[in-house]
Amino acid sequence: QAQLVESGGGLVQPGGSLTLSCAASQSIVSINAMGWFRQASGNQRVLVAIITTGGGTNYLDSVKGRFTISRDNAKNTVYLRMDSLKPEDTETYYCYAIGRLVRETTSSAYWGQGTQVTVSS
Repeated sequence: QAQLVESGGGLVQPGGSLTLSCAASQSIVSINAMGWFRQASGNQRVLVAIITTGGGTNYLDSVKGRFTISRDNAKNTVYLRMDSLKPEDTETYYCYAIGRLVRETTSSAYWGQGTQVTVSS
């Protein structure tokens, strides 16, 4: 079954750090972009950071300089290192990948189940 499995969310104090991880199942191949979105209750899902196979990155303005996205192509895993966390970073974070199933020729978007990040003292 094609899936993205996330880990690493939790509760952290303001100014603290967390690292999120997301591993794509082996049934998803030819993965192009991988990234992270976040969503607060009642709001739209917003792109936080994205990274291409070649390592090109793009970040939401409000997280630039604080968050770092990276990936291990051999493991089909993407990471989001979050430093200097603020209460306004409290949202549900979703992993995202564009790839295709082994037997298919067209790519699709895949989503993780979401992991909660709460920044509070």
